Amino acid sequence: MLTMEQDHCKIVLDSITGNSTTDEQTFTSINVLAERLDNVRKVHRSLIDVEFSPYVQAMAEQEMKLAIS
Repeated sequence: MLTMEQDHCKIVLDSITGNSTTDEQTFTSINVLAERLDNVRKVHRSLIDVEFSPYVQAMAEQEMKLAIS
């Protein structure tokens, strides 16, 4: 399971750093990581304020804009 988690992180990191394009795989990875973060927040209330970086948040917003148009 750790390997799968690292893969999602690497996919997003590669998109942020420009080592790969921001594509559907990136958006899927962001969604998987967001779901996992929500689950962690539910279990550990002390982490409720943990958020993605502004770069990841911007990519997530980009996905929403693409879905709307």
